[in-house]
Amino acid sequence: MRISNKEKAYNMMFIAPALILFMVFNLYPILRTIQLSFFEWNGIDRHMTFVGFQQYIDILFYNPIFWRSMLNAGYITLLSLTLQNGLALMLALLVNRQIRGDNIYRVIFFLPPVLSGIVVGLIWRFVYDGNHGILNHVLVYTFGLEQFRDFAWLSEIRTALSAVTVVHMWRGFGYGFIILLAGLQTIPQDLYEAAEVDGADAWQQFKYITAPLLIPVFTLVSILTVLGSMQIFDLIYSMTRGGPAGHTHVPITRIYEYMSNGEFGYATAMAILFGIVLLVVSAAQIYVSKKLNR
Repeated sequence: MRISNKEKAYNMMFIAPALILFMVFNLYPILRTIQLSFFEWNGIDRHMTFVGFQQYIDILFYNPIFWRSMLNAGYITLLSLTLQNGLALMLALLVNRQIRGDNIYRVIFFLPPVLSGIVVGLIWRFVYDGNHGILNHVLVYTFGLEQFRDFAWLSEIRTALSAVTVVHMWRGFGYGFIILLAGLQTIPQDLYEAAEVDGADAWQQFKYITAPLLIPVFTLVSILTVLGSMQIFDLIYSMTRGGPAGHTHVPITRIYEYMSNGEFGYATAMAILFGIVLLVVSAAQIYVSKKLNR
C-alpha cells in the first residue's frame, strides 16, 4: 500500500523535533569541529588562518606528548578490559546464582558508577595522600610496611598512573556488572539442566553455554569500556591534573590543555584524530565479535 504525500508529511511532523535537535546539537558541532581543525584560531578573534592538514601532520609526526597520552589511555583501557571486566563477570556469575541478599549486592556494586567523578577523585586523592592518607595508614599500622609511611602515590612517576587506573576500575566495574548480569539472566536455565544431565561440570557449562551466548554482551561491555577508559577526564583532572611531569595525561586532558592555551584549531585537530582512533577500535571489536559468533 502506497503512502500519500499527506501521510508522509504527517509522519515527518513527529520525526522533525528529534531530527532538529540532532542536527543542532550533534551534527553541527561535529561539522564545525572538522572545519576548525583546518585553521589556526585562538577561540576569541574573528580572524582564522587556514593551515590545511598542517596541524594533523604535526600531531601525527612531531608531537610525542600526544602519543604518550595515547599510551597512558591504552594502559588504562587494557587493565579495564581485563581486570575490571573480569571482576564484573565474576560478580555477575555469583549474583546470578540467586545468593542470599543478591538485590543488596546489585545496589552496592552499581553505586560507584553513579557517583560524581570529581567527588570520587577528591576522595581517593585523600586516600592516596602521602602525609595522612588512609591507604598508607593501613599499610603501616596494619601490615607493618614502614616504607609506605610517607609514600606519595599520586606524586611518584612509577605509581601515579596505576593509582588512577585502580580508581577508574573501582568506579567503572558496576556498569559491566549490571550489563553482564542482565545477559546471564537471558540464558535459558534448561540449557544448564540438560548439560548437568549429560555430566558437564561448572567449567564446561561456562565454556560451552555461558561464554558463547554472552559474546554480544561481551562486545557491548568491551566497547563501552574502551570508550569510557580512553575518554577518562574527571578522575585525572581531580586527582593529578596530568602530573607528575605529565605522566598521567590522556588525550582528553591534552585536548583540554591546548584549548585552555588558546590553540582551538590544534585542539580540534587532535580531537578528530582521537575520534578516528576510537572509531577504528570500536569497529575492530565489532568485527571480532561477528567472527566469534560465526
